[in-house]
Amino acid sequence: MKNLTIKLVLFLVLTSLFSSCKVGRFVTYNFADITDHKIFPSRTIETSQEPFLYPYTQNGFVPDSLSVTRKGKNTRVPFKTYLEDNKTVAFIIIHKDSIRYENYFNKYDETSIVNSFSMAKSFLSILVGCALDDGLITSIKEPITNYLPELKANGFENITIEHLLNMESGIEFNESYINPFGHAASFYYGTNIRKEVSKLKVEVKEGKRFSYRSGDSQILGLVLDAALGEKNISEYLEEKIWKPLGMEYNATWSLDRKKDGVEKTFCCVNARARDFAKIGTLYLKKGNWNGKQIVSKDWVEKSTKYDTINSKAGHYQHQWWINKKDNSYEAEGILGQHIYVNPEKEIIIVRLGKKVGKTGSWTSLFQGIAAKY
Repeated sequence: MKNLTIKLVLFLVLTSLFSSCKVGRFVTYNFADITDHKIFPSRTIETSQEPFLYPYTQNGFVPDSLSVTRKGKNTRVPFKTYLEDNKTVAFIIIHKDSIRYENYFNKYDETSIVNSFSMAKSFLSILVGCALDDGLITSIKEPITNYLPELKANGFENITIEHLLNMESGIEFNESYINPFGHAASFYYGTNIRKEVSKLKVEVKEGKRFSYRSGDSQILGLVLDAALGEKNISEYLEEKIWKPLGMEYNATWSLDRKKDGVEKTFCCVNARARDFAKIGTLYLKKGNWNGKQIVSKDWVEKSTKYDTINSKAGHYQHQWWINKKDNSYEAEGILGQHIYVNPEKEIIIVRLGKKVGKTGSWTSLFQGIAAKY
């Protein structure tokens, strides 16, 4: 009995230690999931006392059914079935500030929390714009070592804030989540993001090419964190966006560790579908909310315009994805998280899901819906 007790204690201790480290988190949870807000420490982002509520309308187009290919044959399935079959948990269509369609699936509802994943990159961009408006950051042309001097040792002295915004830093970064020792997995599952950043090296000269790197967004978050001084990024999101926009629910931002943790700014704002939609509404209105300019109009326009003159990739501006086809733009995250904004049609579409599914392209579906308005 004594030996059994000792073995049990050792097992519990080892399990605790193992699950607290990066590899332990990776092995235990294996791959990113929309419920990952449950496994990481976080900071709470509180909303205001009087939330903004979208009204509902019956006007506007919603597909009755969609064409799909099954066993080599084309068939039509009801829109609701299509969404559910493709692992959607929330789908909202907003036209002219009114909800035209809202539905939830797989035991999710309007109160269900979903991990934003890389949609958080676009939220980070808004906060950088706010920091510029507030004079906390002087210019996006500044070298990042003005805020993170320790990165001079990595050869980052010529990398600017703008390079990070447009994913043109030239930093070597492995975006795969499969390798537990790779960069993305280390950032996601690790417990010391600053240490992981300190290991990064320059691969190619800054500003030469676009390459999607979550590392750029995380370093950008550290720049913002340094610019904020005593205030943390979650507090800034609460002050500048969550309370002014009248979000319905509190949110959280996942951290690398509980004590003195750093926000995972490349991902991981945990919130509800309607509140994600309000981010789209804010940008649809050029940064203005009920007469108050939350972030400058100029910042919004530069962030959402297809531009190959000031950046190497016209389809990616300041942490937003740009669709040249219909002049729309999106915040996007792994597993098919989307906030789609079409200014011409005054359309916002939010899709959240457990997986991307077999749609081929959610963006194409959004564009098809918007074209009917």
